[in-house]
Amino acid sequence: MNTEQDGYPTGHTPLLSAPPGRPTRAVVEALSGVSAATACAKLHHQGVTRTFIDGPAPLHRDAEIRVTGAAVTLQFMPQREDVFSGQGQEDAERRSALWAVLESIRPGDVLVVSAQAAQRTGCLGDMLVRYFKLRGGAGIVVDGRIRDAGKVRALGVPVWCTGVTPHYASQTELFPYAYNVPVAVGGALVRPGDLVIADDDGAVVVPPSHAQAIADDALAHQDKEEFARRRLDAGGRLSDYYPLTGRGLDEYVAHQGSSNGR
Repeated sequence: MNTEQDGYPTGHTPLLSAPPGRPTRAVVEALSGVSAATACAKLHHQGVTRTFIDGPAPLHRDAEIRVTGAAVTLQFMPQREDVFSGQGQEDAERRSALWAVLESIRPGDVLVVSAQAAQRTGCLGDMLVRYFKLRGGAGIVVDGRIRDAGKVRALGVPVWCTGVTPHYASQTELFPYAYNVPVAVGGALVRPGDLVIADDDGAVVVPPSHAQAIADDALAHQDKEEFARRRLDAGGRLSDYYPLTGRGLDEYVAHQGSSNGR
């Protein structure tokens, strides 16, 4: 039999590593125009190769939505009878890491949830996402499922997840165990305070130490791609303009020089 304290097993109150360090607003704003694909590619070139959070896809239906913000993490773990079980699960969630992490949300944060791609755990639903929005959260990335999909879409909070389910968070195999701890999400390591960029291609984690360099390099990269896109649309040859090297690059440099001279 479990010995309980305030409805939660003694010795198993929500685990907290430390409050996350958050990047400066300037760094977040510098990355706000960078796509997930560009960030992933630029980090790969810098030797950081495992940044894609594989699995979560956009729940929302607006391809123009992009989120950039500091990661706040939530970790689900398997249930075990001597640690937590019983009919009081849903009520006990309010004393779990799930409630605690939502109280820690600050404006612009991205909640990153490690749920082992479980198919029968609804990590978040209408009420919790609603509270996340009221706290100023920017977006949610879940390596697992959510419930109340229609109501969540209506809230306008960008969510990336692996699917939907009617189950509440602790109804089946998992329980929200810890928050603001390093987590494994879709094959990527995410630490509290890391930066997350998520768009129609999925979510990518950016180490804070690389953020400014990625921002500077990525914006130049995206500008080159936009130039190449215009040239292709005008009938240019793919080999001349993608990737942008040789004569195509010379043309881009000349174009930049004439634009800057105006």
